[in-house]
Amino acid sequence: MSEIIGDGGCLCGAVRYTVKGELLWSGHCHCETCRRQTSSPITTFFAIYEKDMMFHGEDDISIFVSSKGVERGFCSKCGTPMFYKTSARPGEINLYAVSLDLPDKFTPQVHYHWQEKLPWTHWQDSLPKYDGD
Repeated sequence: MSEIIGDGGCLCGAVRYTVKGELLWSGHCHCETCRRQTSSPITTFFAIYEKDMMFHGEDDISIFVSSKGVERGFCSKCGTPMFYKTSARPGEINLYAVSLDLPDKFTPQVHYHWQEKLPWTHWQDSLPKYDGD
């Protein structure tokens, strides 16, 4: 995989992060849970090893346990979603691609939970489409 280097943060600036490490995967998630958590038709993530990133303003991160073994972190001041972690992939953290300072430099690689996509979204890319993770 390639390396991802960059900075990002929440809407209000209370939570910032720095990433420098191996990109494990990246893609669009169409699952209902991610849609509800972000109030958007898709969520685009990139995954790295948690050891390869550092949060600044950690005291401003709140955690919501959305299901068994799943934590979703968000800024406790402005509510911006910051990360997704699952016990199914220990040591990995999934960050929201549009929280990067330069999201236009990011390229998703795949669609996940394709069967859950909303019927009013239309995709014309050639990315692989998977029904699960």
